[in-house]
This record gives sequence, structure tokens and C-alpha cells, in this order.
Amino acid sequence: MTLAEIKGNRNLVKALTGMAESGHIPHALLFSENDGCGAFALVQAFLDELFAHDHKVSGMIHPDVRYVFPIVGGTSQAHERPKVTSETFLDKFRDLASGNPYFTEEEYNLALGFEKKSTSISVGEARVLLDKLALTPVEGGWNAVVFYLPEKMNAAAANTLLKVLEEPSDKILFLMITHATEKVLPTITSRCQGLRVLPYSREEITEILTGQFGKSEGEAARAALRADGSVGEALRFLSDREDYKAQTELFSNLINALISKDLIPALACADTMAALPSREKQKAFCKFAVENLRKIFLLQQGLRELAGLSEEENSFFTMAADRCKKSFPRKAMAVFDRAQLLIDRNVNQKILFCDLVNRLYENI
Repeated sequence: MTLAEIKGNRNLVKALTGMAESGHIPHALLFSENDGCGAFALVQAFLDELFAHDHKVSGMIHPDVRYVFPIVGGTSQAHERPKVTSETFLDKFRDLASGNPYFTEEEYNLALGFEKKSTSISVGEARVLLDKLALTPVEGGWNAVVFYLPEKMNAAAANTLLKVLEEPSDKILFLMITHATEKVLPTITSRCQGLRVLPYSREEITEILTGQFGKSEGEAARAALRADGSVGEALRFLSDREDYKAQTELFSNLINALISKDLIPALACADTMAALPSREKQKAFCKFAVENLRKIFLLQQGLRELAGLSEEENSFFTMAADRCKKSFPRKAMAVFDRAQLLIDRNVNQKILFCDLVNRLYENI
């Protein structure tokens, strides 16, 4: 995919095209996106431009382009040579990204076998990367590194990379993709130029789904309504309807119980959330809840068109908007955002979701 073929984000595409044509490129770019909004596709298109449309870039096999991403099993000791690095999982990562450059974090963990496991970018990985960057580029051009989720980098790894970020050799380029800029260590963000990848419009998502993935106009339009600007979420909706139905049922049961001030079924929803099969599934539900709370907020503000409700969603969300306090959606979104942070910190999940329901119950 070339920059000219990228849908949406016209200002960002124009800026990247200008960088590629002029050769004046910051040594480190930090692309911030909502999960599944196409930053990886954009980075690959930018690399395609820099490497003169070399087919090895699109195939993710160019010797001067390296991919670093959070894994399980990296060493925490700076002096140890890690037995496992991103390169160990590169074939699986390549299969995932080549088939769907809009992949979500949940799909990434599933594809690489990291479900129910804690991942990170370790200091051992950073040292291996430095050794590779010390080598002359094989084809004499850029030495590029694509970092997926630098927020998973620990402090020791960041400190190891600090010198090359502060004083990079000529033609070294870091391209980082984050879903949570606030979680990326300040030593990294302060040395990168930040670029925001905006969510797609419904029309753009429909066009991508029909043009790139062969979906029908009708199913693409229905998925775009539920995607909240994320092509990855739209594809997930189309491929895993049962998962989407389960999330919808859990959210509606929770809101109905809260509105009825019926604590017992509300706490039963907390138990269901705690029993979800992985931390990634729990975080995915929290994100889903935030998206739905945003719809309730928009209805309360009289912005029904922006809420993008389907016919089957209309009655439930209209009822919720009428019966919830106007302050509830914003407070509830903050509660679910907090829960996502705590899930990453390995807190007791039953206590976490019981507390979450209690906070919602007090504010409904």
C-alpha cells in the first residue's frame, strides 16, 4: 500500500509525503492511534515511499527494516543475551500484519500466542537492536525500526536506547506506534515527534472494507456504525459476531441493573467481567463500554446523528439516555478507563470489577 492509497488522515499523509520527498525526516516519529485505526498501514506506506516502492518493504522482508514488539520471555538482565526476541515471532507477526494491517491489540496477542500472558519489550531486546543498528545498512539507505506498542517498554530498555535516540547515526529512523501515549516513558516521548492518527469516518471505513477486504456494501456500512472510527473493530465485528453479542448483552444487563438500582444483578455482571478468559478480553470489554457510554452521552446532548445507532440499538440507548443522570456517562467512562489501567497492574479482578460496579451504582 502506498501513501496515495491511504484513506483518511489527509493532512498527516500530506506531511509524510513531504518528508519522504524532501528527505528531511525526524529521526523518531511517534504515531498515536486508537486501537485498529490504521497506524501500522500508514507506517508501512511511509516506508514504501522511503524505500522507493521496494516490494521487500510491503512483504515485511527488507533487511534494513526491523520490527520490535512486546513479547513473552524477554530477559530483564542487561548483560544476558536473550533467548527470545521479536525476531523469534516475526513470521507470525508478518502473517498477521500482511493479512490485516488494521489488526487490534487483542488480535495481535491471539495471533502470537500471548493471550492470558504479560508482554513487554525488554532490555535484552533493546541491546540486540543496538547491535543490529551498529551495522551498515545492507542496501545503503535507511536503517528503520518499527516499534509496535512502545508503552510496553520497561525503563531499563528505554535507558538502553536513550543514546541512539538522543544522538542517532545518520539514516537511522524510529517509527513507533502507540495506543496510549500517556503510558510511553517520558524519556522516549520527549525525543520523538508526535503524530496523531485520527479515527476513520464511517464512509472511509465502508470504503476500506469493500475495497480492501471484499465486504458487501451493506455489511460494511453496518460494521462501520459500530466501529467508533476503527477499521480493526469493524473487521472484528464482522468476523466474531458471537463475541460482539456477548459484549452487548453484558453491557445492557449492567446498565439495566444500574438504572433499576438492583445491586444483585449488577454485581452478577461484575462476576461475569472478572470471569472473562483473559486480561485482553477484560480490557476489550472496558473499551466497548466506553464506546457505548459515549453514545449515551451524545444522545443526552441532542447529537443523535453522531451517535451512529443502528435500528436494533435505538430503543436501548434512547432509554438509557433518558434515565441516566447527565453526569453519568462521563463519570462512567472514567471508571472504565481506570479499570483498564488497573487490569495491566494485575490487581485482583473480582475486587476490581466489584469496585467498578459500586462506583457506577453511586453515579447512575
